[in-house]
Amino acid sequence: MRVTDLFCGAGLFSAGFSAADFEIVQAVELDREAVKSYSRNVSPNVVQGSVTAHKPVETDVLIAGPPCQGFSTLGRMDPTDARNNLSLEVLRWAKDSDAKVVVIENVPPFLRSPQWALLTRRLRRLGYGIETWELNAYDFGTPQLRRRAFTVASKVGVIGRPAETGPGKTAGQAISDLAGLDAGDDALHVWPEPRGVAAERIALVPPCGDKRDIIRLAPDLCPPSWIKMGCQATDVWGRMDPNAPANTLRCTFQNPSKGRYLHPTLNRTLSLREGARLQGIPDSWQMSGRGYPVARQIGNGVPVPLAAAVARQVAAALH
Repeated sequence: MRVTDLFCGAGLFSAGFSAADFEIVQAVELDREAVKSYSRNVSPNVVQGSVTAHKPVETDVLIAGPPCQGFSTLGRMDPTDARNNLSLEVLRWAKDSDAKVVVIENVPPFLRSPQWALLTRRLRRLGYGIETWELNAYDFGTPQLRRRAFTVASKVGVIGRPAETGPGKTAGQAISDLAGLDAGDDALHVWPEPRGVAAERIALVPPCGDKRDIIRLAPDLCPPSWIKMGCQATDVWGRMDPNAPANTLRCTFQNPSKGRYLHPTLNRTLSLREGARLQGIPDSWQMSGRGYPVARQIGNGVPVPLAAAVARQVAAALH
């Protein structure tokens, strides 16, 4: 069974399909470092560039994860974001590749966007039936709470949503064995060393604590905006609860001001490898690039266990 992946990133979605015995025949990604990572870990059948500039090859399944920034509640939800319309490129690829099944992954608000309405209307005209799934990666073995929406367009009949495989590990179970390793013991087990005020703030955060503890213990280390906001945005500068799944992993998970991304016990943010573990990425994977470009490759992807569950469901429909 052949699969083509658009907006493929570092290949997490593709990895799930590879695990379900699909052959990657084509993948397209704009980010140069992500393409290198994809080629290293998933398949050499990947090209760097815009999906608007490449031609499809024949495939059985077309998968796509178009940019979500304009739809995500973690972003600006900007309806004028030029990237929003890139999802419509799926139409040309579906038609020209003769795909039997099309799977589009995005954040849940995408299903309520005008782009989704237009996209699905035109897919129906091409002969596809449409189903939608909203799935939480934690229910499919990922140690992270991450809700994703899948639009499944099929010419082979209705494809039912995958059955939940059971909850994933807790965040602590997923990363605790990495705590004793030094930075650099693994090329991805690295993190930005906190300095100055940032280091002082982190040292004050107790287990499962957050910004509110810093305000309480050392108001002199807090900007006026924190005091003004009070109990809003309480996950920022927060430690992960080792006994619960991680919150949704963003591309900025190595910045403590962006969420609950402090290590459960150590005075630092998560390492890149720890972030990869929370996305279900095998330890054998090595990424191209350094720092934020790698964090973006990790945080932008579909958790591999969730991708594999979707892929198995599509494979069953094709057999």
